[in-house]
Amino acid sequence: MPDQDLESLFKSWLSSHAGAVLKVARAYTLTTEDCQDLAQEILLQVWRSLPQFQGRASASTWFYRVALNTALGWHRKERGRRARQQPILEVEALSVAGLDGSQQIVQREAIDRLYAAIRQLPKTDAALVLLYLDDLSYRQMAEVLGISESNVGVKLNRVKKVLGELMKEEPHEF
Repeated sequence: MPDQDLESLFKSWLSSHAGAVLKVARAYTLTTEDCQDLAQEILLQVWRSLPQFQGRASASTWFYRVALNTALGWHRKERGRRARQQPILEVEALSVAGLDGSQQIVQREAIDRLYAAIRQLPKTDAALVLLYLDDLSYRQMAEVLGISESNVGVKLNRVKKVLGELMKEEPHEF
């Protein structure tokens, strides 16, 4: 495929899947800087891998697979450095149109608690939750994770219970 076609395809997919990149990056990082670094690493890997896309999976499935594999590799590679690092406690700017200031704060806190709980999950379970939050079908989740659809259902039910318990715990810093 010519480079110009690859660039068009990359830009098209980026506009469709930018939210997925940020969700994956946020779930696998503690700080805003690391999130941005991982998001850039994911996009770089998508660009590098694009010529190998063969169309056997949908674009969204392939995009998620690249994002999750990159995040898992990054997480393993960066583990030592991150263990010595303290997260920056800041609230990300969220577009919550129609909510007043107090509702926005409540929603931001809930989202922060959710991502903190997701970070406590085993990484494969975190990946499953991210796919679920992005409204992928069981079939799509199975394709991305390389497991059966029935296994997706079983794992998802288990991880929802664990996540629910983690969300009930007293909030603490990460």
